[in-house]
Amino acid sequence: MNNPENLRYTKDHEWVSIQDKTATIGITDFAQRELGDIVYVEVETIGKSLAAGAVFGTVEAVKTVSDLFLPVSGTITELNPDLANTPELVNTDPYGRGWMIRMTVDNPADVSNLLDAKGYESVTG
Repeated sequence: MNNPENLRYTKDHEWVSIQDKTATIGITDFAQRELGDIVYVEVETIGKSLAAGAVFGTVEAVKTVSDLFLPVSGTITELNPDLANTPELVNTDPYGRGWMIRMTVDNPADVSNLLDAKGYESVTG
Protein backbone atom coordinates (compact mmCIF):
# COMPACT_ATOMS: atom_id res chain seq x y z
CA MET A 1 0.00 0.00 0.00
CA ASN A 2 1.29 3.43 -0.91
CA ASN A 3 0.91 6.06 1.85
CA PRO A 4 3.25 9.01 1.30
CA GLU A 5 4.91 10.26 4.50
CA ASN A 6 4.32 13.94 3.63
CA LEU A 7 0.51 13.62 3.76
CA ARG A 8 -2.04 13.38 6.58
CA TYR A 9 -4.92 10.92 6.55
CA THR A 10 -8.40 10.35 7.95
CA LYS A 11 -9.94 7.10 9.16
CA ASP A 12 -12.44 7.60 6.32
CA HIS A 13 -9.59 7.21 3.77
CA GLU A 14 -9.09 10.79 2.63
CA TRP A 15 -5.64 12.34 2.41
CA VAL A 16 -4.69 15.99 2.77
CA SER A 17 -1.66 18.03 1.77
CA ILE A 18 -1.42 21.59 3.05
CA GLN A 19 0.60 24.57 1.91
CA ASP A 20 0.00 27.77 3.88
CA LYS A 21 -3.82 27.85 4.17
CA THR A 22 -4.56 25.86 1.01
CA ALA A 23 -5.25 22.14 1.30
CA THR A 24 -5.43 19.61 -1.51
CA ILE A 25 -7.60 16.57 -0.75
CA GLY A 26 -8.20 13.20 -2.36
CA ILE A 27 -8.84 9.59 -1.46
CA THR A 28 -6.11 7.15 -0.53
CA ASP A 29 -4.63 4.33 -2.56
CA PHE A 30 -6.39 1.92 -0.17
CA ALA A 31 -9.77 3.59 -0.79
CA GLN A 32 -9.50 3.57 -4.57
CA ARG A 33 -8.53 -0.13 -4.51
CA GLU A 34 -11.51 -0.96 -2.30
CA LEU A 35 -13.91 1.03 -4.51
CA GLY A 36 -12.67 -0.36 -7.82
CA ASP A 37 -12.90 1.50 -11.12
CA ILE A 38 -13.90 5.13 -10.48
CA VAL A 39 -16.39 6.41 -13.06
CA TYR A 40 -17.53 9.75 -11.60
CA VAL A 41 -16.61 12.27 -8.89
CA GLU A 42 -19.37 14.67 -7.82
CA VAL A 43 -18.67 17.76 -5.74
CA GLU A 44 -21.47 20.32 -5.43
CA THR A 45 -19.95 22.16 -2.48
CA ILE A 46 -17.59 24.55 -4.30
CA GLY A 47 -17.66 27.92 -2.52
CA LYS A 48 -19.22 26.45 0.62
CA SER A 49 -17.74 26.57 4.09
CA LEU A 50 -17.95 23.16 5.76
CA ALA A 51 -16.92 21.66 9.08
CA ALA A 52 -14.43 18.83 9.40
CA GLY A 53 -16.21 15.53 8.89
CA ALA A 54 -18.91 17.00 6.64
CA VAL A 55 -19.69 15.28 3.34
CA PHE A 56 -18.21 17.36 0.52
CA GLY A 57 -19.11 15.08 -2.37
CA THR A 58 -19.36 11.54 -3.64
CA VAL A 59 -17.24 9.18 -5.66
CA GLU A 60 -18.95 6.67 -7.91
CA ALA A 61 -17.34 3.38 -8.84
CA VAL A 62 -18.72 0.70 -11.13
CA LYS A 63 -20.50 -1.08 -8.26
CA THR A 64 -20.92 1.53 -5.50
CA VAL A 65 -21.20 5.18 -4.51
CA SER A 66 -19.28 6.46 -1.49
CA ASP A 67 -19.43 9.76 0.41
CA LEU A 68 -16.33 11.95 0.64
CA PHE A 69 -15.62 13.51 4.04
CA LEU A 70 -13.77 16.76 4.65
CA PRO A 71 -10.65 16.21 6.81
CA VAL A 72 -10.54 19.79 8.15
CA SER A 73 -12.88 22.79 8.33
CA GLY A 74 -12.77 25.41 5.62
CA THR A 75 -14.11 26.63 2.29
CA ILE A 76 -13.93 24.48 -0.83
CA THR A 77 -12.46 26.52 -3.66
CA GLU A 78 -11.82 24.12 -6.54
CA LEU A 79 -12.70 20.74 -8.01
CA ASN A 80 -9.99 19.01 -10.04
CA PRO A 81 -11.14 19.85 -13.60
CA ASP A 82 -9.40 16.75 -15.04
CA LEU A 83 -11.81 14.44 -13.21
CA ALA A 84 -14.76 15.49 -15.41
CA ASN A 85 -13.32 13.65 -18.42
CA THR A 86 -10.87 11.26 -16.74
CA PRO A 87 -12.19 10.16 -13.32
CA GLU A 88 -9.94 7.10 -13.54
CA LEU A 89 -7.06 9.38 -12.51
CA VAL A 90 -8.27 8.67 -8.95
CA ASN A 91 -7.33 5.02 -9.58
CA THR A 92 -4.11 5.53 -11.50
CA ASP A 93 -2.62 8.45 -9.54
CA PRO A 94 -4.58 8.98 -6.28
CA TYR A 95 -1.90 11.19 -4.67
CA GLY A 96 -1.04 13.19 -7.78
CA ARG A 97 -3.23 13.96 -10.79
CA GLY A 98 -6.20 12.21 -9.10
CA TRP A 99 -6.62 14.85 -6.35
CA MET A 100 -10.24 15.86 -5.85
CA ILE A 101 -10.58 19.31 -4.27
CA ARG A 102 -8.65 22.30 -3.03
CA MET A 103 -9.85 24.37 -0.12
CA THR A 104 -8.93 27.26 2.14
CA VAL A 105 -8.43 25.84 5.63
CA ASP A 106 -9.88 27.71 8.62
CA ASN A 107 -7.08 26.57 10.95
CA PRO A 108 -4.03 24.94 9.31
CA ALA A 109 -2.96 23.54 12.70
CA ASP A 110 -5.99 21.18 12.55
CA VAL A 111 -4.10 19.09 9.98
CA SER A 112 -1.72 17.98 12.73
CA ASN A 113 -4.67 16.22 14.43
CA LEU A 114 -4.99 13.82 11.48
CA LEU A 115 -3.19 10.50 11.10
CA ASP A 116 0.35 10.29 9.80
CA ALA A 117 1.28 7.51 7.35
CA LYS A 118 2.06 4.99 10.10
CA GLY A 119 -1.17 5.81 11.94
CA TYR A 120 -3.17 5.37 8.75
CA GLU A 121 -1.46 2.04 8.04
CA SER A 122 -2.65 0.82 11.46
CA VAL A 123 -6.24 1.63 10.37
CA THR A 124 -5.97 -0.22 7.06
CA GLY A 125 -4.07 -3.20 8.42
